[in-house]
Amino acid sequence: MSGFSQSSVSSQSSRGTKRKWVPEEDVALVACMVDLHNAGTFNADTGFKAGYLNELEKMLEKVLPNAMLKAKPNLESRIRTLKRDGIMT
Repeated sequence: MSGFSQSSVSSQSSRGTKRKWVPEEDVALVACMVDLHNAGTFNADTGFKAGYLNELEKMLEKVLPNAMLKAKPNLESRIRTLKRDGIMT
């Protein structure tokens, strides 16, 4: 029995449990962000306009329907982590 399903998604009731991102999800997140930027709808001088996380959530739902990624806290936190680690600027 693998612990993948338990470690990859935190339950709503267990506050503070971290979600484990898999490389496929990171690739999809970055690809969707590039698509969102190229579309131009949410572009701003210093990044994206307010509301882009919700649009990103919808885009990722189509690509990864079973991932259950939410704008807050999942996407917001992962983008912050990728920026901190120098993977995104």
